[in-house]
Order: sequence, then structure tokens, then C-alpha cells
Amino acid sequence: MNTHLRRAVVAVVALSMAAGLAACGKAKEAGGGSTKGKKGALTIGLLLPENQTARYERFDKPLIEKKIRELAGSDTKVLYENAKQDASVQQQQVDTMITKKVDALILDAVDAKSIASSVKKAAGKGIPVVAYDRLAEGPVKAYTSVDNERVGKIQGESLLKALGDNASKGQIVMMNGSVTDPNAKMYKDGAHSVLDGKVKIGKEYDTKEWKPENANENMKGAISSLGKDNIVGVYSANDGMAGGIITALKSAGFDKLPPVTGQDAELSAVQRILTGEQYMSVYKPYKPEADAAAGLAVALARGEKLDDIATSTVDSGSEKKIPAIIVTPFALTKDAIGQYVGKEGFFTLNEICTPRYKADCDKAGLK
Repeated sequence: MNTHLRRAVVAVVALSMAAGLAACGKAKEAGGGSTKGKKGALTIGLLLPENQTARYERFDKPLIEKKIRELAGSDTKVLYENAKQDASVQQQQVDTMITKKVDALILDAVDAKSIASSVKKAAGKGIPVVAYDRLAEGPVKAYTSVDNERVGKIQGESLLKALGDNASKGQIVMMNGSVTDPNAKMYKDGAHSVLDGKVKIGKEYDTKEWKPENANENMKGAISSLGKDNIVGVYSANDGMAGGIITALKSAGFDKLPPVTGQDAELSAVQRILTGEQYMSVYKPYKPEADAAAGLAVALARGEKLDDIATSTVDSGSEKKIPAIIVTPFALTKDAIGQYVGKEGFFTLNEICTPRYKADCDKAGLK
């Protein structure tokens, strides 16, 4: 699907969502929902996985909260918890949400498999669960995320473009995400579909807990094993790890840093892209994804069917045909930053162009 068509699909999804939510007063019974057409004030639970990646606190949380209240009224309660990358803590948080009798739960799982029993427990108490960003196992009622395999393809395509003729003159290192995150496999598969046969992969890692410090150690090992003169590029699955990788590359004394990919368009990564330390990131529009999660949760909490909201379905390891809304990601290179600056879900000019980065901003035309 080309970019223009994908944008059209997102627009259609947004219109369908608006139409579906406008029909909430019909109080239909949702498949598996048990809120019995509730029309009064709602209580929605929101569980996010970690706070090391800036996006969750900076964008996801406030955008989801804002949209929920727009759809369900200002008296709607949003109960928020962050698991700080601890799967057992998140399981306890689900128990808390069940005890507080939330009407629906938006869940971004730390560990998509281990959370399955908690999802089942919530469903058993009549609480529909919307899987957010990562597809949790168990009887989730809906799912929204970006096109995750497309993320990996964008990263791979960007890396090949950056390498040019150097693609055949050395090896790359692949720094994938955590095996507990199902998205990490999709990123990896997407990247391999582009890179395999076109570059030599010297070292490849699955990075525990997505932690920058673990990526840093892995990169040090790759440099020691391959030799810095033989590394022409690095596939990094996200921006946090890219930061750890770049620190390792600098410490190893690279005269010129090889191109490094990323994902999430974090502020520090945007600034690294401006300076040339990081080649690119993947911008995943947070607002459409947050709006989708809010719309799905409110509809389920009110006992609505999702036919007019979710325009596709996905399968997990335990469930089939889960109603889904999928958002399109975009490559973020230096020349693309300007089109997003100041938009809802991205950073302002003042946030990006601090005194330290003013000269780089000027060169990139960000004024």
C-alpha cells in the first residue's frame, strides 16, 4: 500500500470512529463486553509499560486521557499506572484496576505472554481490555498499534539508502528489541525482509528489556568481535538503544560514525539526527493511535459493538480476529523533521532547538 493510500485509510478510520462513537447512545451489547450499555460517567484504566522511553509520559498518556474525556465527558475518570518495565508489577496493577471496577482497561503490556492470565482475569470480571501498541495475549477485545512490520521495513530501507555503495564494503550490526515484546519480532522481520541478501550481518542481538545500557554492552561486544573498521552501519530497533549504541561507537574512536537507525522520534534522537550522529528514526503518529485506543475503550465500556470503529482484525497467539485499528508510521530523517515540528504529538521548535542545537537547526531550516 503506498503512502497516499495509507493516509487515506487512516482518514477513513478516523471518520468511521467518529461515526461509531456518535452512535454510543444506542447502547448495543459489545461482543464479550459486560458493561450493559452504561451511559453515565465512566472509569477507564490505563496501564503503560515503562518510562525510559519518553513517548509514554510525554505523548501517549496525555493524548489518551484527553481523548477519553472528549468522548465520554469531563467527569470520566482515567486511572493511570506505569509498570516501569516490570511485568510482575503490571500484573499487580491489573489486579488493582479490577478491584477498582474500571469499565474498560487500556493495556500496553511489558510482557505480552505473561500478562495473558491477567487479561483473562479482567475479562472474567466483565472488564474489556484494549491492547495498546503491543498485542497482549489473552482475551483482549480490541487492539491498536502502528504497522509494526512496516516500521522494520522503513528502518531497513533507510539504512540501505544511507549505506549506498558501502553496503558491500563491510558488515552491519543488528540491535533488535526485547523478546518479551511481540512488536520487536515484527520490527525484526520487517528489517530482515529488506536487508537480507543486500548486506552482511556481522552480529545480531535481541536486547534485554530494550535498555540502552544493554544495547551499549552489546555494541561494545560487536566492535570487539568484528573490528571497528569492518562495521559500516547499525540497525537499532529504537531510539533509546540508538543512544547507547552511539555512545559505544564514540568510545571506540570511530573517525566518522556509521549510520544508525532508530524508532519513536524521541527528543534526544531528533537532536542527534540534526547533528548527524543518528541517521534516522521512525515517527509513529501518537495522536491517531491514542485516539483509537480511547475510542475503542469508551465504546467497549458503553457496551458498543466495534463494527463501525475497527476496520481490520489481527490474530494473537491465543485469539483470532481481534478488532483492530492500525496506524501508518513514517521515516524521520533530517530533511523531514520540519514538517512535524509543533504538531500535536511532536515537539515544539523551542524544545528541539535549544542553544546547544541552534546552529544545527539553522542548517536544517528550522527557525
